[in-house]
Amino acid sequence: MERTILHCDLNCFFASVELRDHPELRHLPVAVCGDPTSRHGIILAKNEPAKAMGVQTAETIWQARKKCPELVLLPPHHRQYRDISRQVNAIYREYTDRVEPFGVDESWLDVTGALHLFGGDGKALADLLRRRVREELGLTISVGVSYNKVFAKLGSDYKKPDATTVIRPQDMERMVWPLPAGAMLFVGRATQRTLEPYGVKTIGDLARFDAGSLETLLGKLGVQLHRYANGLDDEPVAPADSWTPPKSVGNGLTFPQNLTSWDQCRTGLAQLCDGVATELRKNAMVCRTLQLTLRDPKFRDICRQRPLARPSQFARELTEAALGILRDCWRPGSPIRAMTVTAQNLVPQEEDWQQMDLFAGPEEDHRRQKQAHLETAMDVIREKLGKQAIGFSGAVGRDIRDEGL
Repeated sequence: MERTILHCDLNCFFASVELRDHPELRHLPVAVCGDPTSRHGIILAKNEPAKAMGVQTAETIWQARKKCPELVLLPPHHRQYRDISRQVNAIYREYTDRVEPFGVDESWLDVTGALHLFGGDGKALADLLRRRVREELGLTISVGVSYNKVFAKLGSDYKKPDATTVIRPQDMERMVWPLPAGAMLFVGRATQRTLEPYGVKTIGDLARFDAGSLETLLGKLGVQLHRYANGLDDEPVAPADSWTPPKSVGNGLTFPQNLTSWDQCRTGLAQLCDGVATELRKNAMVCRTLQLTLRDPKFRDICRQRPLARPSQFARELTEAALGILRDCWRPGSPIRAMTVTAQNLVPQEEDWQQMDLFAGPEEDHRRQKQAHLETAMDVIREKLGKQAIGFSGAVGRDIRDEGL
């Protein structure tokens, strides 16, 4: 039986929420952003007039103002966004028990079992959801209707704002394949750069590319992307309120001043790795691979990763691994504007956590047990007193710490 999957995307979500309280600004270019006085202030969301001026999400405020000097900046209200996100998903759940959020502003819905109530018409249900969200919450959504999750998401991006786009199996070659490869889920900039020398620029190019060659270039991701491009995504929509384990855990900082010394970088990495380790323990996950991304003042990135000797969720071990990566790819004195640490290749804690290391003696196992007790105790203290209540000495530094975290 062919499924009917919806992907619902709240249009310009943060900006739309803020403009409900400031209707007098609707006709002006508006962006929601971090602190305009800080170097790490970036655009979090923009409305349609700002988008028309070339303002982009995730660019710095000064870049956005160069394109649009009259840009109106509004501060974010994240708690309000989370509350509204829950209200929107509550509407979705009135029609299906399979609602899988994808971030705060997007959700997949498997409505296959509810379609008989709407004459078997997925578009009719999508239009009903659009009307309800608009009338009850004063916001708009764009909805993609398709037979799998990947194409449903492509549909919600196909036409904005406040639109419904249907992609049927027979529409794949006409609608999907001419789109840029980067429009498809999980095709990021790095993947695009890898594929472009081989003439892969569109989703159709990706679909027609040899699957074995894609696996050679991209590993398992290449096989997955080839299936997606050919409409062979069969991943289910998770039930509402089910827990989906993260595929990676990252933590990044843009620093108040460029880092140029080894000690500064050590302090920054200790803070970042502490945040990553805390999130791993919260999700009962361990990582097998660590990735480090460095950004210089000219916004050029260096990205390196390496496997860990043992799966870990400990801040000290992640910091040591990150310092090892840094040592191999950075020359002291070269300015670093921002760093990001990402834990990858995650597995559940119980699955691989106690795997024995043949080269580690009992002293090492004892040390890791003590580290586990220490960092778990820190989690308890932070839960009670706040995340700034306690930290590792290596992560303390007034010149490094971002007080907004």
